[in-house]
Amino acid sequence: MNVNDIVQERIEQARRKTAAKKRAREELAEARNSGLEARHTAKVRRWAKDQP
Repeated sequence: MNVNDIVQERIEQARRKTAAKKRAREELAEARNSGLEARHTAKVRRWAKDQP
């Protein structure tokens, strides 16, 4: 294995790590947004129920 192979391997590892972090951020954002939507829906239902 020469130096170029080692460098290419490290670059690929960094790409995979970056992609995994991006995927995790996207999943967390999706979960957060769905949670916000659910809380907003519940709030609107409570508000509508309390209105005369």
